[in-house]
Amino acid sequence: MALSDLLQRVAPGRPSSTTVRAVWNGEVLAESDEVVVLEGNHYFPHESLREEFFRSSSHTSVCPWKGKASYLTVEVAGQRNEAAAWLYPNPSLPARKIKDRVAFWRGVKIEKA
Repeated sequence: MALSDLLQRVAPGRPSSTTVRAVWNGEVLAESDEVVVLEGNHYFPHESLREEFFRSSSHTSVCPWKGKASYLTVEVAGQRNEAAAWLYPNPSLPARKIKDRVAFWRGVKIEKA
């Protein structure tokens, strides 16, 4: 498979036309109709996050094609969900559509609004 074919398969991401929200521990963490779905993950614009629920995390990881990910810890009503959100501050060129966007895991539910 040619590199251009591979990038077309995995890189573009598709914008959502439906409002979706990220919910954990009964609180909406983020809500937007401008998410980018990539590899099954919903990447929310940073400005859609409710900042009061997020704390910095020292956790990082590396994706072979997207680059280095940084993580955020979610805290709601005294409950912490360590490294439950991630972002790519400087993604690779093929993953540029997720720059300044945050995705979730570890029990954070993605729901249609």
